[in-house]
Amino acid sequence: MENIDIDPAKACFIEREFEADDKELPAILAFLEEELEKHYAGPKQTMALSLALEEAFVNVAHYAYENMPKGKAWIGLSFENDRVTVTLKDHGMEFDPLANEDPDITASAQDRKIGGLGIFMIKKSTDSCSYVRKQGYNILTMTKTIR
Repeated sequence: MENIDIDPAKACFIEREFEADDKELPAILAFLEEELEKHYAGPKQTMALSLALEEAFVNVAHYAYENMPKGKAWIGLSFENDRVTVTLKDHGMEFDPLANEDPDITASAQDRKIGGLGIFMIKKSTDSCSYVRKQGYNILTMTKTIR
């Protein structure tokens, strides 16, 4: 798998491939948490990134390959100084999770529209979040200061 949009000048880059299936979630979170620990991430930052990656990956596992054979997901971690960039790639159906408006969290549960809360949690758990469709891949990039 070629690294799309990865700067080789970054201090450290690690990428792993996973089946786009819920059963991979424990391995994905273990991978993230192990690498964050190696780079001295704080516990609050680790928890926030774990939540964000879990939400993003579950969306890929449930929807990216809908009506097509199950595919893969790639998790990339790039560490530079006190920041980590987490990249989630899949080659499923094109979908920009950031295109929709944030849900109205002030509305009652009965009045709130269904959907969008997971993406909202991703945005709140990271310093920045972006999406691009490139060379047939959905690429969600999340950054966070870890110390």
